[in-house]
Amino acid sequence: MAVTLRELAELVHGEVHGDGDLLITAARSLADAGPGDVTFLENDKHLHLLAGCQASALVAPASLAANGFPLIRVADPLAAFVTIVRHLHGRAEPPIHGIDPRAFVHPTATIGSDASVYPFACLGEGTAVGNRCRLHSGVSIGRYCRLGDDVVLHPNVVLYDGTILGNRVIVHANAVLGADGFGYRFQNGRHVKVPQLGHVEVGDDVEIGACTAIDRGTFQATRIGEGTKIDNLVQIAHNCRIGRHNLLVSQMGIAGSSSTGDYVVVAGQAGIVDHVHIGDGAMVGAQAGVTKDVPAGLRILGSPATPEREQKRILMTLERLPEIRKEVQRIKQHLGIKDEG
Repeated sequence: MAVTLRELAELVHGEVHGDGDLLITAARSLADAGPGDVTFLENDKHLHLLAGCQASALVAPASLAANGFPLIRVADPLAAFVTIVRHLHGRAEPPIHGIDPRAFVHPTATIGSDASVYPFACLGEGTAVGNRCRLHSGVSIGRYCRLGDDVVLHPNVVLYDGTILGNRVIVHANAVLGADGFGYRFQNGRHVKVPQLGHVEVGDDVEIGACTAIDRGTFQATRIGEGTKIDNLVQIAHNCRIGRHNLLVSQMGIAGSSSTGDYVVVAGQAGIVDHVHIGDGAMVGAQAGVTKDVPAGLRILGSPATPEREQKRILMTLERLPEIRKEVQRIKQHLGIKDEG
């Protein structure tokens, strides 16, 4: 497929600078783009990446000077480039599959219109699936679950009994929602299981990454707020309350009965203990260990986690430890104090 630069500019409501009749055949990243390709630059900070770029044209912010490149100037280069990639390379949505005869649907389960249930998916007793849902092969949905409209469950997703998903929820392969929380009492020399009798509720427009686990509540619901995006390999324990529009990055974990406000960001491999609250707009850095409540808007780092500025001072001091040790040794020698180290 070949289109002119002008046609692409019209597609993304951008402004052409340079040869509008230039033919473009593909859209690729800066590192991979060659002649005939269009690429993009998200902001002026990445100008140095243009050195040696072989692309024929560039999607760029409105503030960027031409620098010899034919340009499409737009307010949001990333969004515009996504539109162009889909236009040049995008694949059509797969057709509606219907209910495959090799799937198991309990007689009491209900499925909305235009749904796709692929081979070997399993829907339990009393489960209700909304319109236009896609349940891929190997999906296992327990009893009395409720799925909204336009839900996509990728292969081998497991929803335990009573799980509730809102509209437009996406769950990636091998994620498990509603498994028992890790709850035990120590009695007579044994760890005795506490029954996990709650469920999981997921709001609209949530996306859940591959191999993520969200445990059911002990007596109530574990809840994920609308618009929240959860990466791969995340653990959310029983009774947690995750706010709206959070970003939870891969390998982070949050222990039981903890909660987050809205627009919280938790970076990769961070760990959050039980019964704490992360306030609205707070940011938890990678590998941080959160042991107490975090006020709204605060950025924290380290383990145990402390405010960003304080943690940076600690790290700078740690880098100077060998030098500081030598200084202490010189002072002790000057004072005639024996070094016991």
